[in-house]
Amino acid sequence: MWHRIRWWVGQLRQRLWVRPVIYAAIAWAAVATAAVADRLLAEDLVPHFAPETLEDLLAIIASSMLAVATLAVASMVAAYASASATATPRAFALVVADDVTQTALSGFIAAFIFSIVALTAVKTRSYGPVGLFVTFTCTILIFAMVIMLFLRWVDRIARLGRRGSTIDRVEQAARAAIDDRRRHPRLGGVTAVAPWPDGPRVHGDDIGYVQSIDMAAIQMCAETASVRVRVDALPGAFVGPGRTLASLDAHTADDAAVMRRTASAFIIGDDRTFTTAPRFGLVTLAEISGRALSPAVNDPGTAIDIIGTLVRLFARWAAPADDAVSGQFDRVAVPELSADDLFDDAFTAIARDGAFTVEVGVRLQKAFASLALVGDYPFRRAAIRHAGLALARAERALTLPHDLELVRALATAVAHIGQPGSSAPCLLVARE
Repeated sequence: MWHRIRWWVGQLRQRLWVRPVIYAAIAWAAVATAAVADRLLAEDLVPHFAPETLEDLLAIIASSMLAVATLAVASMVAAYASASATATPRAFALVVADDVTQTALSGFIAAFIFSIVALTAVKTRSYGPVGLFVTFTCTILIFAMVIMLFLRWVDRIARLGRRGSTIDRVEQAARAAIDDRRRHPRLGGVTAVAPWPDGPRVHGDDIGYVQSIDMAAIQMCAETASVRVRVDALPGAFVGPGRTLASLDAHTADDAAVMRRTASAFIIGDDRTFTTAPRFGLVTLAEISGRALSPAVNDPGTAIDIIGTLVRLFARWAAPADDAVSGQFDRVAVPELSADDLFDDAFTAIARDGAFTVEVGVRLQKAFASLALVGDYPFRRAAIRHAGLALARAERALTLPHDLELVRALATAVAHIGQPGSSAPCLLVARE
């Protein structure tokens, strides 16, 4: 229950309307504070202000904030459209969740609401001298806040929605998800025994993507029923009728109740999320590179930049985590993410769409060489396998023998990495 509540609160924070509502409530509270101050403080403790002075100042803020808020919304819509058109629609959620933009829009709306409500109160003579002083002080503070927000927003909106900025945001989201999975390689569970006993299988009624799993709820259910549970659908997996969410290792006195409680621990939604699915960030980066390599765009430089981004992310994935947590839920077995799946998500589309471009092929082979030198054996095996696949695609696409020979030489060097006496790293360095 608490996991689901925390999950929905975290998702709610990314909604565009939440922060403006909170800031609007703060604006109303500031106006109410001025009314309360009239009853708590003596008039001779504060300087007196003419109501007309405050009315003019509030009228200026009200008229200007409405125009600025309208401009902010129009600029944000244009940035969102640009992100979807130049990068990928999958990155839209990250652009919408931009903190600086949301804070700026919320501040503009809050300043508009405060000025309208306060102006109404001043014109109706609802404030005494203390209330006018408090309102004037709040107005000056809000005016200073608006200036700071506007300056930050102008700097951010100039880059928001651009392909480079979108790639950076996707990389940040993917890195955060990778770091979280490195700390919890099995989501706090344990390694599944092989072979797993043939027990009841848990299926869900919802169709969509697994967004989160309440491991504590599954652990409690397994302890109560004295069984062990293996998670078969990790966050990011698409589930539907017939897709197994989890498997029990034995039958219980009430299989139906146990399976129902286990299925309820899976939060399933219409879309994948960057926070819990590291593979989604890799897929999104691959989609951006695919659009850049399309004949309509023809921008291999962006694809090369994304290959460098992927190398950084994979190197981070291969590095051991000092604060890794495993075995917290000893009755829940969770498989780790496969290196082959990660490489398939990240590099298959780039190798396919960039097979016709020699510079992309060369950069891919160098990336695979770098990744083959880090991590464990499955990591090296996946890098070498994809180097061979990229070469096979290049052999079908490249027409100039010189270009093909260059890619083939690099792929051959990658294939020999890790073998005794291999000089592949030296060959790769020599071709830089």
